[in-house]
Amino acid sequence: MHDAVQDAVEKAWSDVVDTARRTVTDGLVVGTSGNVSARVGDLVLITPTGVPYHRLGPDDAVAVDLDGRQVRGELRPSSELPMHLAVYRRTPARTIVHTHAPHATAVSALVDKLPNIHYMAGAMGGQIHVARYALYGTEELAGAVLKALGDRTGCLMRNHGTLVHADTLDRAYDHTAQLEWMCRVWLLARAANDTSPRTLSQRDITRAAAKLKGYGQD
Repeated sequence: MHDAVQDAVEKAWSDVVDTARRTVTDGLVVGTSGNVSARVGDLVLITPTGVPYHRLGPDDAVAVDLDGRQVRGELRPSSELPMHLAVYRRTPARTIVHTHAPHATAVSALVDKLPNIHYMAGAMGGQIHVARYALYGTEELAGAVLKALGDRTGCLMRNHGTLVHADTLDRAYDHTAQLEWMCRVWLLARAANDTSPRTLSQRDITRAAAKLKGYGQD
């Protein structure tokens, strides 16, 4: 492996582990649930199954090719590997964060689409859909997630959690946290009275999405 590629793989693994630890610290997962991955060329670095994230170090890197063949590491990849690979094959994703965030999981059991409670849905391409339930770690779940994503970069997973992809792990994590926050806001508004919360129109979301593209520092 060339030095430049090796450096990129090592950096990606470090970022994957740091992000996975952050999901625990911020309460988006409990224990070893959820998973994080990053793509470097035709390699996918992904958290291993059943290993506490605080125990992972530089020598524990797990990498597979796009066909799922393990090419690095002795630990077994996450059981959700089929879902990650499906997203990498079918979208421009470079990174993926999957969590069992509590408010998002609660919302996934209530609706087929997250109502447009806030314009940040535009940051992920529009109204957030809920993937139908399927057993974890299966190709059926991978297909359901791809359908729910469509041309968006995030979705809920029925009675399961969230999946968000992006070009960087920082952005994937930020959008994951925003998705959990939007779900919490909708649940709070829904619980406040007997009427349905006011929501934004698709036009509102589209306009916000266009403006969000220029948000932040150059």
